[in-house]
Amino acid sequence: MQSQFKALTLSYKHAPIAVREAVALNEIACKNLLDKIKEFTGAQDVLVLSTCNRTEVYYASAQDYSKEIIKLIAMEKGFIATKEITPYFRHITRHEDAVKHLFYVALGLESQVVGDMQILNQVKKAYQWAADADMAGSFLHRLLHTIFFTNKQVFNETSFFDGAASVSYATVELVEELTKRMTDPRVLMIGVGEIGANVCDNFQKSKVNNVIIANRTHHKALELAEKTNATAVYWENVWEEIKLADVVISSVPGDCFFISKEEVEKQGEVNTRFFIDLSMPRSIDSELATLPDTQVYNVDNIRNRATEALEKRMAAIPQVQAIIAEAMAEFQSWTREMVMSPAIQQFKSRLEQIRQQEIARHLKNLGAEERELVEGITKNILNKIVKLPVLELKAACQRGESEALLEGLSALFNLEKQEAKV
Repeated sequence: MQSQFKALTLSYKHAPIAVREAVALNEIACKNLLDKIKEFTGAQDVLVLSTCNRTEVYYASAQDYSKEIIKLIAMEKGFIATKEITPYFRHITRHEDAVKHLFYVALGLESQVVGDMQILNQVKKAYQWAADADMAGSFLHRLLHTIFFTNKQVFNETSFFDGAASVSYATVELVEELTKRMTDPRVLMIGVGEIGANVCDNFQKSKVNNVIIANRTHHKALELAEKTNATAVYWENVWEEIKLADVVISSVPGDCFFISKEEVEKQGEVNTRFFIDLSMPRSIDSELATLPDTQVYNVDNIRNRATEALEKRMAAIPQVQAIIAEAMAEFQSWTREMVMSPAIQQFKSRLEQIRQQEIARHLKNLGAEERELVEGITKNILNKIVKLPVLELKAACQRGESEALLEGLSALFNLEKQEAKV
């Protein structure tokens, strides 16, 4: 009776962004893939997880369905040939390794930014989709709830989730600090390159939600604004927007656009008191800091914040791994008992059948009160007979020695062999 949990994974560690984009699945596609796996394979306890950094399918089966699942992903994405993407997938077939991988992914140990808390919410959504598709059995339910509990333990007992460990996270964290006494602060994001897009994306998880986006190519600003619940403005209005903003963040190169002290002074009285320069070359004049009540932060300031947080998180990794190892040990104990449970139930049922057969011949000659007494006595005897073998089986199970005892029990009582659904 072997546990058969597996993981098929494609991530930033082994696949370039073009390949990750090719197989990335939105919510509808994830749900469609669940339905296809249910229809075309015998896999159980299926979880489909897809983010910007990874596309993964977890499943329980004695059979290897990796080729079939990759084909189904390709069909969902609208292409038939899989030879170009297959080499980037890793198939984790050892049960314990697949369980450990899901723990590490969900808790942020496998994230590009170590300790990323967003991934757990994505795992929770994937779990909900699996449950809705009736693809989550007792094994997956127990595993995910164990992971959620472990995440709370890591949050409460370690510094693994402390601080912002990426430039984009650290930028949003800084803006939250600077504007905490403001009512509905207006934030202007200039530029929609990778870092600008990441900052806007992270603002969605922030209390700061009045974000304005300006970019030379307006349709790019509009696309990002629609994606991140922000507001796009035309580039021609960028100086007016600088005047209106409480915080200005620039991610455009300084040789393309530059916010000088002279230009800001020309605008007269302005709202802006905080300027954050994420660009290289710099696009915000450091001399702005000489203006009254005005502060300027550059990318090095932000990186220092992120580096400090990342160092704290990295230092906490051994503690996190120890907590996960303990949680996995408890989960594996439950898994082993689940494997044994069908045989124990059969054993109890077989003895109950014998009890009923033996007393059936005598009960017809007894009165109601005597029948009740005989039923009670024989059930108590049966329970005491069953108790010791069951306890010994559970103890053997914890030692990994239950297989031989189960074989003997099956032979003695003519029990049918069943595959446990775990």
